[in-house]
Amino acid sequence: MLTIDRYLRASSLEEAYEAAQKKNSAVLGGMLWLRLSHRHVSTAIDLSALGLCGVEDLGDRYRIGAYTTLRMLETHEGLHRDFGGVIGDALRDIVGVQFRNLATVGGSVFGRFGFSDVVTVFLALGASVELYPSGTVSLETFCGMRGVKDILTHVILPKRQVRTAYRAMRNTATDFPSLNVCAVLAEDALTVTVGARPLCAVAYRLPAAGAGTAEEIAEKIAKETVFASNSRASETYRRHLCRVLVARAVDDVYGKGGES
Repeated sequence: MLTIDRYLRASSLEEAYEAAQKKNSAVLGGMLWLRLSHRHVSTAIDLSALGLCGVEDLGDRYRIGAYTTLRMLETHEGLHRDFGGVIGDALRDIVGVQFRNLATVGGSVFGRFGFSDVVTVFLALGASVELYPSGTVSLETFCGMRGVKDILTHVILPKRQVRTAYRAMRNTATDFPSLNVCAVLAEDALTVTVGARPLCAVAYRLPAAGAGTAEEIAEKIAKETVFASNSRASETYRRHLCRVLVARAVDDVYGKGGES
């Protein structure tokens, strides 16, 4: 059961940050996972009054507020156009539309959940996060940070010419993925991310040309990635899935049968 002693609708980032330093405090996102937890929260911090909902097109990048819902991302025309529809591909199987109307970008990213489709696709796209008061760090760096008590305010997605692909394996529709993979091909590099290991997603960067065939790239990544077992898949099965899904995603961005 979730119990909350005090609810705070913060009027400023300073107020939210100060409250977040207190023991057992929690920043509220969409409340979809927190409400299912067995946890005592001393102060529940609501950021909804701080203007953190929406997608800003800043010309060379998108700036996405932490309270933007996954459904807003999924249906955003600019994101769909500039990133080849890969964000919608990654989000469309997350539970259902009603769920995605409530789940927030900030909650999905800050939680760094091992099952996250959101982190896997953002990491491949070279995202960074804005933290109050620390400033901007890459999402890859943020995924390795522990004990963070900053307030995540925005996710930044740089615009660039890319070809993209997303692949995931689910045991049943709308379930958590057993494994997910995103491939992003830019002019200078191929980035492949592997998530739902079931640990947080990891990124691999290879030269855009000369890295080998899709199967060779997949074999290399499958050997280097750390996997674990849980109720959805064993470590061995996940390694097998990695070979298959990475090869398919790389084929997608280079063209079937193509060689990088």
